[in-house]
Amino acid sequence: METKPNAGTMTDFISLKDLSVSRWRQLMRVSEEVKRHPANFRQMLPSKSIVMLFEKASLRTRLTFELGVKQLGGEAVYLDYQDSKLGGRESLVDVAKNMERWFDCIVARTFSHQTVVTLAEHGSIPVINALTDEEHPCQALADTFTLAEKWGDVAGKTLAFIGDGNNVCASLIHAAALSGMSFVAITPPTHKPYASAEEDYKQLAVSDASRYRWTDSLDGLKGVDAVYTDTWVSMGQEDETRERVQVFQKYQVTPEVMAMTGRTAYFMHCLP
Repeated sequence: METKPNAGTMTDFISLKDLSVSRWRQLMRVSEEVKRHPANFRQMLPSKSIVMLFEKASLRTRLTFELGVKQLGGEAVYLDYQDSKLGGRESLVDVAKNMERWFDCIVARTFSHQTVVTLAEHGSIPVINALTDEEHPCQALADTFTLAEKWGDVAGKTLAFIGDGNNVCASLIHAAALSGMSFVAITPPTHKPYASAEEDYKQLAVSDASRYRWTDSLDGLKGVDAVYTDTWVSMGQEDETRERVQVFQKYQVTPEVMAMTGRTAYFMHCLP
């Protein structure tokens, strides 16, 4: 997974792999403060304009970004690219150069991860990854924050992901490593997380006690503290629906599957 090499200044938010541990913890602290004292942040984005470039349909991501920008004192402009590809009518370089003249930030939800990387490489304004085919960092940040609210501290806990080792799974692997959680990926052998997932986890891990492991067996659920799953058929995979349902049938999360944790574990799903 290629990302823009600019982690130190945090000009872009493309991948959790770009974050230092201190930056990750800062994001978690700020998230807590914004939720606890929203009135204190009403003018964090005064006179700022954010453009949202979306190739994929969205309910939660679009509404939460638009509302969030508004509540922070800024303005969001939404551009729908569902019927046309970003970079189709004009190059991504030209799109980035135009956007930097009018806006203060780009929020991009695209099919290809490289699209977001290219926008960041050729524009001078921050780019936020609101989902690509490889990663979904904002989702993982929100999910980890939610678990921290429930547990008080996520360090030492174990998060299991069942199903397709997709973009959400990838970002959760990064989030788990940065926050001291162990991670268990439970997927069919044909749909494992990306090839360097374990190595990336080790590079990001803040705790020597935390571990990453993959298995295709639901027995991997024993002792985990939270169970996460996602849709079997993501946008753009509709033609594979029958095949994917057959592959993932045994990975459906049911009350019986949750009981395999041997404890009262939390269940999470990013929807739809």
